[in-house]
Amino acid sequence: MLNREVSCMPDSEKIMTREIDIDTLRTLIEEREYRKLRQAVSVLEPFELAGLIEELSSEDASILFRLLPHDLASEVFHHIDVETQTDLVETLNNNKALLAKLLEDMNPDDRTELFEELPGDFAKKLLEILTPAERLVAIKLLAYPENSIGRLMTPDFLAIKQDFSIQETLDYIREHGSKSEVMNVLYVTDRKGKLVDDVRIRDLLLAAPDQTVESIMDNRFASLKAADDQETAIAVFQDSGHTALPVTDSTGFLLGIVTVDDILDVIEEENTEDFHKLASMANIDMNPLNAGVTYLYRKRILWLFALVFMNILSGAVLASFESTIQAVVSLVFFMPLLIASGGNTGAQSATLIIRSIATGDVETKDWFRLVFKELGVALLLGLTMGIGVAAVASIRAPEIILVVSLSMVTIVLIGALVGTTLPFLFIKLGADPATASVPLITCIADVTGILVYFTLATTLIG
Repeated sequence: MLNREVSCMPDSEKIMTREIDIDTLRTLIEEREYRKLRQAVSVLEPFELAGLIEELSSEDASILFRLLPHDLASEVFHHIDVETQTDLVETLNNNKALLAKLLEDMNPDDRTELFEELPGDFAKKLLEILTPAERLVAIKLLAYPENSIGRLMTPDFLAIKQDFSIQETLDYIREHGSKSEVMNVLYVTDRKGKLVDDVRIRDLLLAAPDQTVESIMDNRFASLKAADDQETAIAVFQDSGHTALPVTDSTGFLLGIVTVDDILDVIEEENTEDFHKLASMANIDMNPLNAGVTYLYRKRILWLFALVFMNILSGAVLASFESTIQAVVSLVFFMPLLIASGGNTGAQSATLIIRSIATGDVETKDWFRLVFKELGVALLLGLTMGIGVAAVASIRAPEIILVVSLSMVTIVLIGALVGTTLPFLFIKLGADPATASVPLITCIADVTGILVYFTLATTLIG
């Protein structure tokens, strides 16, 4: 709830703009009270306006956005998420002047992200309305492979020569600093443009004016290659602790920089994708409130349909032990808790492994050690849970105490083995380890659990 007043309007028309809510905005738009609407939002900060626009429908957001002065519109556009930016750009197709200003004012890396979300033909049309210089920058960034570091970088940075004096460097900063996206670090190149170091502004300010840049260099720096995968950038940022990193080509020529805010966006996308995969669904890159029913259906049906057939296998295994079930009906009472225990253990193991792989704590070479350790943990878990289920069986069905307790231990061990092994198996197959999802592990645990439980029952009870 916002709480600043606009008092420039007649008393009968005062609107508490800082107390304006999304419903009031929708009402003003619906009733075409555009003058009141302009005044209502005129004292809001750009990020507040962006938040309101993101809550509106595409049509209402377009109406409100068109009412903003061009300079304010550019600033608000910067704060809007990519999904809403895409909708706005498509609705502003006939306003080329506003579109050109919005695109020109965007950071090159943010503009690249927007172009990635747009249909190819439309993105080409937008490239045409850019100035030749900005168009060249946009085309260069879009030419890098998808999900590469080159797509994330911006050419807006300051590079200095190692033979500059400190005074020359400070003069250079004053002249060109406004064009740089970051100012806390400057990148040092040789005369051919090859990256040789980075220096902090603090070190420059503390050095004598007649010193050279080379004299304060330590020749220690972290950098990225433009063709590297974005996950590489995540790891380097985490290790270095920098807020920006230089990007070079394969020869070391400095091309641009990547800032930490772009990396945070990548981390969010990666985490979202992993969560979706863990739940056995395709990556959903839209707000579910805005996504259509058919879109959500397409993203979820494939895995669910596959899992249905895997569960049919569970039923087939169960049917093969029909005579055992008829002979000892009490076996059915313990089946759900035994099977669920295997799935839960496997899910825990898989989640632990997948997260460790994602953070770089675990590599494929660690598979054997992890399996051995996880089986040890699973044995302790299985024995503890086996004692618990045996206590229940002693009251409910004493004749199957040995079966349920041995089954619990075995099923938990199998669940842990499956949960630990599958992520590494998917890596070997060149797939994302998060594909080893919880429903998949649960299905495998169900089938093997039923097989183990009733095989033991048939063997020990007869």
